[in-house]
Amino acid sequence: MMTRNKAFFINGGAGRVVCSIPALEKFAEENPDNDFIIVCEGSTEFYKGHPQLHAKAYDHWHKNLFEDKLKDMDLVSPEPYRVWEYYNQKASLSQAYDIAINDKGIRDLPRPQIKLSKQERIVGQQVVNDVKEKTGKKKTIVMQPFGRGIVEDKGVITDFSGRSIEPDSLISLLKVLSKDYAIIFMGEIAFEFAKHGISASIAVPQNIDLRAWSAIIAQADHFLGCDSVGQHLAYAFDKTATIVIGSTFKENVSYPDDDKFTILDMGEGARVYSPIRITIDEYSDRVNEGIMSMNTAIEEVIIKEVNAALADVPEPIADAT
Repeated sequence: MMTRNKAFFINGGAGRVVCSIPALEKFAEENPDNDFIIVCEGSTEFYKGHPQLHAKAYDHWHKNLFEDKLKDMDLVSPEPYRVWEYYNQKASLSQAYDIAINDKGIRDLPRPQIKLSKQERIVGQQVVNDVKEKTGKKKTIVMQPFGRGIVEDKGVITDFSGRSIEPDSLISLLKVLSKDYAIIFMGEIAFEFAKHGISASIAVPQNIDLRAWSAIIAQADHFLGCDSVGQHLAYAFDKTATIVIGSTFKENVSYPDDDKFTILDMGEGARVYSPIRITIDEYSDRVNEGIMSMNTAIEEVIIKEVNAALADVPEPIADAT
């Protein structure tokens, strides 16, 4: 029986796209005769420059894509959230993609390859250098406190999905961390840092796409965030990271076995799995609502872990000139 070439449809947010990379690399390696393509229902940005995947990635609106490519191919829509090992906390997002695409069970995978251009690397370094110069701080933290579920209504910021750091806790953390570190805020929602008296040591880059954020994270000293794309970028670039998890499971969405990742689990023993992309479950959402609320003791633990990670980062050597 003739084996047709495959077209893999990859959808969802940027974190999902990044996590699909190792599985697609494995497919290319293990099926050298299959001239597959990737149809990006979101964006092609994280396949750009990849030595194996760049030429295979197409936007779903690519002209004549169906007639020129798809009509003669097997169309595959891998959905990691519908993989048994994933929704039973046996596999990470990357491993679930690997199971859905390659059907080889749970196995160790390499870090996602994100290939930055020289120009992107220069921009990332410039942003980090500028922030250090303007704040007078020697070390930088990229902080992404909000996940995709964050919403703003008349100045009130809420995440009903239980993935984001609560605004009050964000302010408390920043008031302490900004004394010693320059903070680069990664977020789509405007936050009034000046109103809380902490704007001097916090940079909020404007008009920055996710490729640029990749470069900034690659050049920064540490990443602090929640269950969102930033932690996957930090992992891809082998950075130290402090990740605060709430309604989602670290086994699924983060990297608990990575020595450079410290995961602080706010929901352990309390949350209920939310079957996203399987069914709508009001009960789990109600249980998980507010699961990221912190007290002072928890905030102090986060600060302690960030300080410990950054203590191992050498300070930059002063310019002798």
